[in-house]
Amino acid sequence: MDRKVVEFRLNSTDLSAVRFGISPGHELIHAVRVVLRPQVAPLHWGWFRTLRGRPLGEAFRLLAVISGVEGYLPDFLTSAPSGDMTPEEELERLRHVPDEQVRLDLGKMVARSSGTRQQEIRELIADPDRARKVIVAAWEEAWETLLAPVWPQMLRLLRADIAVRARRISDAGLAEMIATLHSMVTWHDDAVRVRMRHYEATVDCGGTGLVLVPTVMSTRDCAVLDEPPTQPTIFYPAHGISETWHRPVSDVLEALSALLGAARARLVLELQQPLSTSECAQLTGLAASTASHHLTVLRDAGLVESRRAGARVLHTRTPLGEALAGGH
Repeated sequence: MDRKVVEFRLNSTDLSAVRFGISPGHELIHAVRVVLRPQVAPLHWGWFRTLRGRPLGEAFRLLAVISGVEGYLPDFLTSAPSGDMTPEEELERLRHVPDEQVRLDLGKMVARSSGTRQQEIRELIADPDRARKVIVAAWEEAWETLLAPVWPQMLRLLRADIAVRARRISDAGLAEMIATLHSMVTWHDDAVRVRMRHYEATVDCGGTGLVLVPTVMSTRDCAVLDEPPTQPTIFYPAHGISETWHRPVSDVLEALSALLGAARARLVLELQQPLSTSECAQLTGLAASTASHHLTVLRDAGLVESRRAGARVLHTRTPLGEALAGGH
């Protein structure tokens, strides 16, 4: 299949404003799509099985109507996140989407639908204030059913991915990091190009930068936001997604403990951000000398890296450590 390209052009100001974000809205809508077509998402079958017996109800049905199973979905459902956005912040943002954006985005879904689904979307467009309210209520209910139980696991994976990408920028530069996002994404002449199935565009980021958003629920392709007033954004599959990603941290700790020992496993999980030796000792209940010993072993194994920051030594997981902690 021939692919089209969305090209994000970056000037010198944009290059310094490339940043990462987390989008609960994007995760929820793609969770809906996974439930609609689980056969195309084998990495989520374990999560999907946990939904058995939970009533999905009207909230799920409404989100399925307005999102469809693939392709374009209303931009206001997945607007670019401002940093590490929480579900509560996403929901509050959704409550204040302008009427005109609701009409515009839902209007694009009319041509992509037919029959009773198309008629229901037309009715939502006719009363955008009502549409926004029922969508907000459906979002909140569907979130509690589909993703609230596994959001801590998802956050761990998303933050681990961002940590690896940020470290890659520091080690190899922005262009090299961009080139490793996904096979659909390339860097050429200060432009980020994303190969798409049915859509192409050229976007001048205009000094506002580019937001890169890892995603757990959308593991097949990348997606973009490129039309004003939305912030130029690329959604890409996160590192470390396996069929057991939905397992709780307690299960991950048990598995890592069997491999590394309890103390070292706990250190690997805690080091999702830079921590000093004394902070590692406090979090794990170890003596500082014991924590230092375990950190040395983990560093020698390539799971942890250490750097001096003034009088302190800070420890973080390496990409191998991130994969080990996130892959479970």
